[in-house]
Amino acid sequence: MIIEDLDIIKRLIAEKEGGLVEFKETTGQLERGMETLCAFLNGNGGTVLFGVNDKGKVIGQEVSDKTKRDIAEAINRLEPVAMVQISYVPLPDNEKKVIVFRVEDSKPSRPFCYKGRPYMRVESATTTMPQPAYNELLLQRDGNRYRWELLANSNLTLQHLDTNEVLKTVRLGIECGRLPEDTGTDIPAILGKFGLLKDGVLNNAAAVLFGKHEDMEYPQCLLRLARFKGTDKTVFMDSQRIQGNFFQLLNAAMAFIFKHLSLSGTTDTLEREEHLTIPYKAIREGVLNSLTHRSYKEAGGSVGIAIYDDRVEIENPGTFPPDWDAEKMKSEHESKPQNPLLANVLYKRKVLESWGRGIGLMMSECRKAGLPEPEYKIWADSVTLIFRCDVTNRPSTDQAPTKYRPSTDQVLALVKLLDEGELSVKEIMEALELNHRPTFRMNYLHPALNEGYIVPLYPEQPSHPKQKYRLTEKGLELLKQQ
Repeated sequence: MIIEDLDIIKRLIAEKEGGLVEFKETTGQLERGMETLCAFLNGNGGTVLFGVNDKGKVIGQEVSDKTKRDIAEAINRLEPVAMVQISYVPLPDNEKKVIVFRVEDSKPSRPFCYKGRPYMRVESATTTMPQPAYNELLLQRDGNRYRWELLANSNLTLQHLDTNEVLKTVRLGIECGRLPEDTGTDIPAILGKFGLLKDGVLNNAAAVLFGKHEDMEYPQCLLRLARFKGTDKTVFMDSQRIQGNFFQLLNAAMAFIFKHLSLSGTTDTLEREEHLTIPYKAIREGVLNSLTHRSYKEAGGSVGIAIYDDRVEIENPGTFPPDWDAEKMKSEHESKPQNPLLANVLYKRKVLESWGRGIGLMMSECRKAGLPEPEYKIWADSVTLIFRCDVTNRPSTDQAPTKYRPSTDQVLALVKLLDEGELSVKEIMEALELNHRPTFRMNYLHPALNEGYIVPLYPEQPSHPKQKYRLTEKGLELLKQQ
């Protein structure tokens, strides 16, 4: 739309300065106006009006040949070349005009720079675009060729991968109908089908999903866990740093959450069901999203989970798609994974859905539990998800994560037993020669769950007929120390 009418300008002014309109008194502020125009190009488009003051009053300005030359030179300093609609709208009864710069949505050509520097819009302010956001726009513009997850790593070999986890992914994918029965057990062939191996070379996605990270150079595959006393970061009650592949980090995160969020029980069914302060489905979805959709490009990046007395915060590097805002996230929206290759493998394993319903699920689960809807805080290069709740203080371990000590001999006995593999409650009780289920749950099962040594195979359905329990990384570490 070319603006050649003062009435259109007045309608724009009525919208006030914001994400799509900027006022400048004269082209004496041309540089700042061009920076804002660059920011509009990197967003959804917008309009810069010269000859309108900060209060929205039309004052106009004189337009000389020099003014037009200065404007042409400024437009030529935009990179790449941009389509800028320039209008000179005369004011009635005088020689002054309002100069209009307008740009439409230019997503396919982003990112844009003015004088070699990119700009972005944050509410009504124009600011320099951070490097990670600029890189993200470059990746979107140049397609899949430069996605970090697709980059090959010639130093990565099959010996660096947990092949048992690969085969487990195949087994679970077949069980849920997302992989064909004839997928087979040939590891290179499986990795090739998953898009993790090409021409005999593994890519970064393979390392994130299945890597044995104790001897690999992937410092970004890190999870930071902390329980703070009170509502700020002044006093630690528990702190851990876990290095590992996707599934190890997911297990460690959920074990830590089970340890520090209070449990309550209901007996509406034959079996007692345990409930976290924050609904399990909601908090697990939040953790999954943070690990799946985070940016892995920066070696110093990591996911952090911080538990306070009044909330749980999950922070990850990266941002939402540039055209997403809080309202779009809460409404129905398409799935736009940051790392589609990772997301595809997780979908095959039925860890992840592909319908963009995760945020809606979190909101729904929190509403059903009588909790506030989760909040998102979006920064220039990171996203923080916040669950508001009343976290009851629970006993905590030492800060040093390598010194795991079970609270009782019963817990240690259970952990040693599960070293043989996944077992049901009935199988565990028979092996331990126990016959009183309430005592078993109180002295063995619940302490082991709360301290993060074991996790259920079907955490969303505690009374699942095929429910079994297995060791976490923390449980395995305890066995090593024994």
